Amino acid sequence: MNDLKINFPIDKFEKLIIDIGWESLDDWFNFWNNQRNIISIDQYWNNKVNDDWIWGLALPLLSQAYKFQNNFSERKIIGISALPGTGKTTLGKWLEAISVKLKFKIAVISIDDFYLPSEEMELAIKNNPWNVSRGFPGSHSVKLMHEKLLDWKINGELNVPVFDKSLRNGLGDRSHWRLDNPDLLVLEGWFLGIEPISIDVDDHSINSSELSPHESSYRIKIQNNLHTYLDVWKLIDNIWHLKPLKFEYMNIWKINQEKEMLLKKGKALKDEKLSKFLRMLNVSIPQESFDVVNSYALLLIDQERKLVEAGLNS
Repeated sequence: MNDLKINFPIDKFEKLIIDIGWESLDDWFNFWNNQRNIISIDQYWNNKVNDDWIWGLALPLLSQAYKFQNNFSERKIIGISALPGTGKTTLGKWLEAISVKLKFKIAVISIDDFYLPSEEMELAIKNNPWNVSRGFPGSHSVKLMHEKLLDWKINGELNVPVFDKSLRNGLGDRSHWRLDNPDLLVLEGWFLGIEPISIDVDDHSINSSELSPHESSYRIKIQNNLHTYLDVWKLIDNIWHLKPLKFEYMNIWKINQEKEMLLKKGKALKDEKLSKFLRMLNVSIPQESFDVVNSYALLLIDQERKLVEAGLNS
């Protein structure tokens, strides 16, 4: 791997690769180097992808899926926990396409596909302090999510809703249902794996005086909502946590993501609506909760989304 442009520590990374199931880092690198003709990744991203993302994140995650498929008879779910704008959706598209070339099938779905239908959503998010239309714990059909994931684990048939954020003038709604028979499932979400904490825990990332009384009380409601997601998290075999060095990087990534959606679909969050959505993302869940995700792998990225560390979550 000496010729690759990577800056993350190799010793931690090698422990991850060995834990996934390879004899050594060289053994793993040679395996994927021999597959270069089928692992082209650039076509899935708008800009050229750096070596650190290919070799530090995409291929290790694919490697675990590959080992799960070849070494276990039971169906496995891998989770990707990453803040909005990180790049997890595009990564998911690549995983789906490449897995077929490796003779098995990955399906990538988002917890956002399980957003409540429009009428139920309006009731669930009513009077939230940010006046957003979705996004926080409590805006999903959690019971349906658990039911559909469990059904797939038992019988291999995936039957899940697909949410289109551009519908209803950007409020979003379910567009159709997806029927599939994948060998392995990847579930992604911005608060995937986050567990409820005591609201008395001091959130050092935000001065309590910066929260309005409405925000403070609503955060308690969201903590209560998080309890309903725990049974879903239990169905996930391993979580990969893609985490920024600083939480506020997410604001830049999300703004750019919405600009791209506006160009592609003509509808996106902007101006005051975008500002309120960012406020919700920043304060609805105490930021310290993201430091204690019970993940299998932890991958740290800087403001330019360059990978600075990749390894097992100790």
